[in-house]
Amino acid sequence: MIVTIMQPAYLPWLGFFDRIAASDVFIVLDHVEIDRNSKTKFANRNRIRTAQGWSWLTAPIRSKGKHGELRLNEIEINNETKWRAKHWRAIELNYRRAPYFTDYAKRFQELFETPWTHLAALNSAGLKIFLDAFALEKKILSSSEMGCEKAKDHLIIELCRKAGAKTYLSGPFGRDYLNTEGFREAGIELLFHDYEHPTYRQCFDGFEPYMSAIDLLFNHGAESKQILRRPESLSAS
Repeated sequence: MIVTIMQPAYLPWLGFFDRIAASDVFIVLDHVEIDRNSKTKFANRNRIRTAQGWSWLTAPIRSKGKHGELRLNEIEINNETKWRAKHWRAIELNYRRAPYFTDYAKRFQELFETPWTHLAALNSAGLKIFLDAFALEKKILSSSEMGCEKAKDHLIIELCRKAGAKTYLSGPFGRDYLNTEGFREAGIELLFHDYEHPTYRQCFDGFEPYMSAIDLLFNHGAESKQILRRPESLSAS
């Protein structure tokens, strides 16, 4: 059994779904603090393709006075601004002419019409839309419901054991912090996912990689799963 573990993301990119597709179980790492690294912070933001290149869509969160306490499964959304309407307008404006926009627009429009109070619920609902669209039937677990006690790489091993993993599929940054000996002692094979981003037809001239997966979905519909999959992205070192 292959297990992968990732923090929840807002309108995730293609590599996120390729890792899920390559696994049997996806554990949503939702009981840890939000990642504040600007290069990897996608819990509440992602990019869409525009005529000018790309643009961020950021769901505002309540963080004032909560430094060091922003656990992903507890983060509240700041609904003082009309961010949901703004995000949907941006998506509709830039993708309404995409070949398969109308096939998926209703479900995403409903996502943005729902008055979410917590980021975890928003991301979970968005994840379900994508998994259905990409025909990915996987077992999904939440770390917040698994009785975790450890931290860092010890936490990853603990989660893998609880899920019955024979193999753990890590992102490429895992090479920098995972204790390979610990996985060996636990009897868990360690693989890494180095996603090779595909090139595909977009709404505007030129190609911009690393967009939200809605970019591929609206442009290629049912072919999207075949396009995003990169089985060769897995390696043992």
